[in-house]
Amino acid sequence: MGFMEVYQSWLDDDYFDGKTKEELRAIAGDQAEIEDRFYKELEFGTGGLRGILGAGTNRMNVYTVRKATQGLANYIKKQGAESKGVAISYDSRRMSPEFADVAALCLNANGIKAYVSDTLRPVPQLSYAVRQYGCTAGIMITASHNPPEYNGYKCYWEDGAQVTSPRDVEIIDEVRAVEKFSDAKTMDLEEAKKAGLYIPFGKELDDKYMEELKKLIIHPEIIKEVAGDLKIVYSPFHGAGNVPVRRILEEIGFKNVYVVKEQEEPDPDFTTLAYPNPEDPKAFELALKLAKEKDADIVMATDPDADRLGIYAKDSKTGEYIGFTGNMSGMLIAEYRIRELAAKGELPKNGAMVKTIVSSNLADPIAEHYGLKLFECLTGFKYIGELIKWFEEKPQEYPYEYVFGYEESYGCLVGTHARDKDAVVAVMCLAEVAAWCKSKGITVWDQMINIYEEYGYFKEGIHTLTLKGIDGAEQIKATMEKIRNNPPKAFGDLKVNEYRDYSKGPEVTGLPVSNVLYFDLSNNSWCCVRPSGTEPKMKVYLLTKSGSAAETEEKIRRYETYATNDLRAFSDG
Repeated sequence: MGFMEVYQSWLDDDYFDGKTKEELRAIAGDQAEIEDRFYKELEFGTGGLRGILGAGTNRMNVYTVRKATQGLANYIKKQGAESKGVAISYDSRRMSPEFADVAALCLNANGIKAYVSDTLRPVPQLSYAVRQYGCTAGIMITASHNPPEYNGYKCYWEDGAQVTSPRDVEIIDEVRAVEKFSDAKTMDLEEAKKAGLYIPFGKELDDKYMEELKKLIIHPEIIKEVAGDLKIVYSPFHGAGNVPVRRILEEIGFKNVYVVKEQEEPDPDFTTLAYPNPEDPKAFELALKLAKEKDADIVMATDPDADRLGIYAKDSKTGEYIGFTGNMSGMLIAEYRIRELAAKGELPKNGAMVKTIVSSNLADPIAEHYGLKLFECLTGFKYIGELIKWFEEKPQEYPYEYVFGYEESYGCLVGTHARDKDAVVAVMCLAEVAAWCKSKGITVWDQMINIYEEYGYFKEGIHTLTLKGIDGAEQIKATMEKIRNNPPKAFGDLKVNEYRDYSKGPEVTGLPVSNVLYFDLSNNSWCCVRPSGTEPKMKVYLLTKSGSAAETEEKIRRYETYATNDLRAFSDG
């Protein structure tokens, strides 16, 4: 059927409720809007669903969520794993609790237990819950750092990591096999509770999660020494990090934690933020204002589902607060933990650090210095989680112990209590780093400079090209193919030493198939191009290294111009 026929079928079918039909009647004269809502079904990809909220096949709503969950339920039943159940959590976005219940009741109608969070909780706690309750799968209702009109549905497996190959493709096939929205089952909430199929969880999981995090503190004595002097400003960006972050900081002893009041409470509209993303400097305006009032040592903010962390720290020379990239904050945590564990004789002799292919090469000399095995994986924290599983389950093939993993997009994981990036533990660990710095009479920014002085000045840049709608998706696809079929031999004065097309798969790259193009360049630099997996964007990543901050800064700005111009030429041509 064409999109107008599908639109009309939603208006005619008694399966769809009156509110949905009312919303659809309101766009009756807007053919472009109807087309965008109905030209396809919202794609269930390798990470699940993500899309704009609203009525239609290409929107996040109770019907698309239920249909996706029916496919997941069919897959679980084919695996004979229905008795183990599924853990479900959600963040502060519009319709998040409703979608959590829609998913749970669909699973329940298929005879599968659902352990459902009794309030909003972050991604890392969902990952922890999957393993704590021995579930076969997990569902997190979130659109992470996307604008407020979005929501999403992340799918996890029994190891607590997001689903990886081949299981991800197998689940996608089951979701696609559910032909009609009305084929998705559901049941009454009270009946599900009486049948023991709908099981709320809450405080008991929080308490266990907190205890796991506390085990990761290296120097509680340093925290105790400076806890009364160190000043921390924190913002949860209206999301799920507020309660767990404040609790862990209090329980490990920090006295002066100032929360941005305007961003403290859950708010699905993210009223104080244009874009609830810790990568965006504008999102820190209120936090930095509070930091200046309190003379804070460090400023931290988590995204709405609390898996990403952004930070600012004071430059002791200028008194100004300086923003850290995800690479910088990740390496700050990694270098501190690895160094201090080594000093205490607690660094595993077979230790491993994991990063993604677009993350900073600063990890390389740090890993080499301390004798750690460094693994590279595709973009997406699920691949880091998969490696943790292999370290545990395939010791003959992967005889390593996980120490640290991170990705450039402001996410890392300390410990193995979760199998996804965890901004709650990252806040805790960075607060410990700040305490250590305070005890040494330096700032966190000073320590970042110390790391650069020891290992080299690494600097990264990222350029994004946003292309929304039907035409945008096609343009992104066409641009990637143009680059793939005619790869540049140089970017400005940077020669391409090696070109890798990750769509060629493990035989060529050693990693799974992915729509990523990588250019190893001259002058200690590289460039990587890929479409975003969560937003209608193309991303260009760049990294370079020099012997000084000024030289590295100049190089990366020049190289960003090269890459931007070349990408624009491909997309326009």
